This record gives sequence, structure tokens and C-alpha cells, in this order.
Amino acid sequence: MPPSARRVPPAAARPGGRAVLRRLGSWCARHSLVVIVLWIVALAGIQAANKSVGGTYSDDFSLPGTQAQQGKDVLQAHEPAAAGTSSQVVLHDAGQLTGFQPQIAQAVSSLQQLPHVLSAQNPLPPPGQSAPPGGPLSADGLTGYITVRFDTAPALLGTGYLAGVDAAVAPLRQAGVQVEYGGPLGELARPAPDDRASEVIGFAVAVVVLLVGFGSAVAAGLPLVTALFAAVVGLGVLGLVAALSTFATVAPTLATMIGIGVGIDYALFLLTRHRQNLMDGVDPVASAGQAVATSGRAVLVSGCTVIIALSGLSVSGISFIAKLGAAAAVTVVSAVLGALTLLPALMGLIGPRMDRVAVRRPVAEAAGGGEGGWDRYARRVEEHPWRYLVAGVVVLVVLSVPLLSIQLGHIGDGADSTDFTDRRAYDLMSQAFGPGSNGPLTVVVDQGAVPAGARAGLQSSLQQALAGTPGVASATALQASPDGVVLFDTVIPVGAPQERATTDLVNHLSDTVLPDAAAGSGAKTYLTGNTAAQVDFLDIVSSRLVLIIAVVVGLAFLIILAVFRGLLVAVKAAVLNLLSIAASYGVVVAVFQWGWGGPALGVAGKVPIESYVPMMMFAIVFGLSMDYEIFLLSRVHEFWLRTGHSRDAVAHALGITARVISCAALIMVSVFAAFIVSDNVVIKMMGLGLAVSVLVDATVVRLLLVPAVMTLLGPAAWWTPRFLDRVLPHIDTEGRGGMP
Repeated sequence: MPPSARRVPPAAARPGGRAVLRRLGSWCARHSLVVIVLWIVALAGIQAANKSVGGTYSDDFSLPGTQAQQGKDVLQAHEPAAAGTSSQVVLHDAGQLTGFQPQIAQAVSSLQQLPHVLSAQNPLPPPGQSAPPGGPLSADGLTGYITVRFDTAPALLGTGYLAGVDAAVAPLRQAGVQVEYGGPLGELARPAPDDRASEVIGFAVAVVVLLVGFGSAVAAGLPLVTALFAAVVGLGVLGLVAALSTFATVAPTLATMIGIGVGIDYALFLLTRHRQNLMDGVDPVASAGQAVATSGRAVLVSGCTVIIALSGLSVSGISFIAKLGAAAAVTVVSAVLGALTLLPALMGLIGPRMDRVAVRRPVAEAAGGGEGGWDRYARRVEEHPWRYLVAGVVVLVVLSVPLLSIQLGHIGDGADSTDFTDRRAYDLMSQAFGPGSNGPLTVVVDQGAVPAGARAGLQSSLQQALAGTPGVASATALQASPDGVVLFDTVIPVGAPQERATTDLVNHLSDTVLPDAAAGSGAKTYLTGNTAAQVDFLDIVSSRLVLIIAVVVGLAFLIILAVFRGLLVAVKAAVLNLLSIAASYGVVVAVFQWGWGGPALGVAGKVPIESYVPMMMFAIVFGLSMDYEIFLLSRVHEFWLRTGHSRDAVAHALGITARVISCAALIMVSVFAAFIVSDNVVIKMMGLGLAVSVLVDATVVRLLLVPAVMTLLGPAAWWTPRFLDRVLPHIDTEGRGGMP
């Protein structure tokens, strides 16, 4: 289609929507004090409500239909005391623990009397008897553990519950015994996540970048104030929602990370437009309205794209993951609202005094068509597009190589800091009983349909099968429930819970060993427990990751196609984003799984990639990458519609967007990278992965691949089949209907 046929904006893209946004921006700027007061009242009210009725966060979740959940339900129905959530209270002393028998007995009795405790097992044998091998007392008698079973996940009981646990074991600590909490109880005992250091680091870097980019302290402060207000409001709303539904413990940190990052980006895009208007002599109120009508429209489209990408996580069918996406979406919504309302109000309040506190001379946005550095660079790309394309692809492929060996799994307590009691408990258990003791498996056998005369043979067959399975360190004798319907025992793997060998053992036991041992008897076998549930979770995530990728890529493809009316542009965006994300996956695998720098980041040893991290990273990165994609391509598209010169359009777009995109990307990278100092290994992974992805997207993709590909495609980039052009909605990102 010739350019001249595309210059008239379609009716759906004409200024109707722009007029609404213009009026919104102008009204907020004109009534700045009213808007600012409303935001302050909203922030205070939401935070007060959150403190009084807000919910808590926990990693307790169920997987209906999985073998681990079915086994837990069967055991719960016939032997509730054995079906509860188990945790270990680990005891260690330089002398024999048998010398503390009165204190241990008192602690066990006190634990049994706590609310929600189903049972507590004394690790010491009765007086006069020796400890059985494989029991809760180590062979040297220096380490033991009290197994406490709860009728609910300890994470749901709140940190106040720990006071009772501490009081119960106080006699042991007073006697000099080291007491540590393992498993879910240890996770409850962790201090509340404190991300203030990450936030301070991210904000400090953002201040420096904005000061350098804008040259004005006032202009640099506006994006930070807007993003902070929006993030705090969003987190308050998330806390209120958490009172109605359970969100993961990483949800608020993830929401903070995304909310601050996009909040600064969105405010930066609008402020750049507003500041240029002021330099051109436009009235501050009118300028704010124009900025919201143009760049604000791009922010609205970008925000919706991020939210759509996060919504794609619901395809997983796992509420735990879907809610993580929803948590991040809450702060994205607040970031968009802050950029479209609070920022214009601050612009109106400051008026023409934007550059009063200047650290250097303000720089106007390039108008394009000159011979600036970015124009000259773009010309070089035009002259040798294949050279730049191959160079960019090679860089991304090299970074992606570690992805070929990715090992998904669950990060165990052994990777945490020794400042945490669950890590110290993990180490004591590993040294005394082997690493597999930290991830016991529970075998459940429903023998209700087995004739009474055949049950002894079934029990013997199961016991022999478990004892002869490679990878099993020990298996306790099968016990029967009071009604005799269910058999159950505990299996200790040789390897640690996070090792691939343990995952393979779980699958081998549940799919082959147990069914074969019970074949022909009519019994149903299950493998349950925390470790088995994690393996089931991994299997579900792995099986649905491809579907989520397809859904998110498809949605992003349709959005780009609808915005720019270019089939090949949409294909290019999808392919390049996939390469960018693969590169960030590769870096995460190299650092954490291969151990290339993991210890320097505070991670103990090599760890697998947390099963849901690739899924979360994909949705977040794909959504965020659309920010720069839309911002850059909208300028390329605008210039092409106006002039018909596709090659010059790339140089023009780079010239006028390079500074703002570079500042935005550097800030986003800094915000994400700052979360690497978090105590949570999953947050470290997310922070590093997102930082690398944005860095790659803003450098390799934007500087090498996009200019090269757009040059090679030429006018064909904007071709759309007629039938698609008729059915696709018209979305005008800059509110100009494609006109200058």
C-alpha cells in the first residue's frame, strides 16, 4: 500500500479519545492541589485500611487433582494426625542429647498443647531402650529432631504464633541446647522481607540518571515522586485484596519491583514531552494536557499491554502463578493512574519553574533530520544492515547457550543465608541424617479394596520395593491407620530436595515402583509430602510453559499488529523479544544453576531455576519490552506515514527517542538489579533476569537488531493484508491519528 494511501487517520483513531485525555491532563494541571490532596488522602486511607484489615502473604497452596494432594486427602480422612503439615524442631548439642531428657520431654509436651498442633514426636527412645537406626536421633546422639504436625500450614498462623513455640522450647535453650526450626515452621520464623535497601539503591541510581538526563533537580524528582506514590497505593490495594485471597510471600516484592520500574518509565515519557512543550513556549496547563493526550496515550497502551501479558499467566491453571501476575498488575494499574493524573497535577503546580534548580543546561528533544550522533549511527546501520543484524543475533545466541541445560526445580533451604533458622536447621539435618532428611516423602496406600487375607502380602511387597529402590536412603516400616484402610510410611531420599536425582526418584516411585508393587491387589498408591508436591508443581509448570509462551506472544503480536498495521513489524517484535528473553534466561542459568557468580550474590552453591521463574519472567519481560517497542516504533511509523521514507524513519526515530529510552532503560535496569541484594533467592533470580532482559532489549535489540531489520524490510514492514486491516481495531499510541 503506497504511503499516500495511509496518511489519513482512520475514524476510530481520530482525536475523540485524545480529547478526553487532553481534558483529563489539563484539568489535573489546573486543579493541581485538589488532585494531589486526593492522592494523599487515598494513600493514607488505603494504608490505614491495610493495617487494620489487610491480609498476609504465604506460600501455602494446593494443587487439586495431583497425586500429592490426593494422597494428603486420603491420609487426612483416615489418619489426620499423620496428614498434617510437618515441620522439624532440630536439636543439637556438643554432648549427648539423652542428657537433656527432662527438658526435651517438657518441650514436646508443651508443643503438643499448642493450638493447631496435631502431634509432636519425642526424638529420644524410652528410658532403657536404644534409639532405632534411621530414627529422629543421630547415630552419635548429638542431633535430633522433634517432628511437629500442624492441622494447617504454619505460614497461615501468623508470626505471633512463634511466641508459643519459642516458649515451649525455652527450657532447652536455657540448658544450652541449640534449637532451630526447619521446614514451614522455619519459613514462618524468618524476618519479614525488608526491601528497603533495594528500593533505596534503585531510587538513588534513578536520581543520578534523571539528573544527568534532565539537568534539573525538579524535573528529576517528578518521576520518582509519582512512581513512589503510585507504588505505595498499589501495594496497599494488594494488601486489601490479600485479605480475600492468599498471595505468595514474593508477591509484594514482585509488585514493588514492577510498579516502581514502570512508574518511573511512564512518568519519564510524559515529562519528556511536557518539558519540550515548555521549551517551545506552551502554557504549562495546556502543555500538561497535550502531554497526556499524546505520550499519555502511549503509556495507556503500554500499561494495557503489560497487564495483558501478566494476565496470560492465568493460562497456567495454577492460582499461585496467576495471582503473582495479578499482584504485579495491581501496581502497573496504579503506575498508569499516577502518570495520567498525579504527574499532570505536579506539572501544573510547578508551572514554568521546571528548570529552576538546574545542574546543567537543559537539552531539548531532537527534532530529527539533523546529523546528530544517533542519526549518523543509523546511517551506518542502513549501509551495512546484515552486518549489524548478524552481530546482534550472535550476541543473543551466545547468551542463550546456557538455556539448553536449564534445570527447573525448587530451591531448598540450603541455598538461603545462615542468618535464617531454617537454613541452620537444614545444615544440622544434612550433617546428622543426610541431605535427603530435609525432604522426606510420605507413601500412602489405600488398601480398602484389598481382601483382608492379601493385605500382609501387599505390605511386604511394598516394603521390599521401597528398600530396593536406588536413591532411597531409608524407609520406615509401613503403619496402618486406626481403621486399617490406609498404610503409610516415610521415605528419605539420598539427595537433597532440590537435586535432580530427588525429582527423578519422586517420579520413579509414584509412576513405577509403587504401582508395580501394588499391581493386581486393588490398592491405590500415592506419594505425598512437601517435596512430592513441589515435583507435581514442577510437572504442571513445565507442561504449560509452552502454552503460556504461545498465548503471551500471540497477544503481543496482535497488539503490535493493531497499533502499527504492519504484519512483518509484528512478527519482528515477537521474534526479537523471544531472542531477548532467551538471552536473559541463559544468564540466569549461568549465574545460579552453573554457579558463575551465585556465591557473590549470596547464594550458597548451585541451585536449580525455581520452576515458576521462567514463566513469570516471560510474561513480565514480554510486557515491559512493549514499552520501548511502542515508543520507538510509533516514531518510526509516524515519520514514515508523513514522508514515505522508510529508511530515514529509523534514523529519525533513534534521534528523538535515544536519550529518553536510554534513561528509562537504565533506571529500569537499576531498579531490577537492586533487588539482587534481597535475602530471597527467587527475588534475586527475578531481579537479575529482568535487569539483563531490559539491558539487552535497550542495547542489542534497539541499537543493532531493530534498525537492521527495519532497514532490510523497508516499506514492506508496514504491509497488512486487506482482510486484517478491516477487522483489526485502530489504536493510535500518540493520539495523533498517525499525523505529525
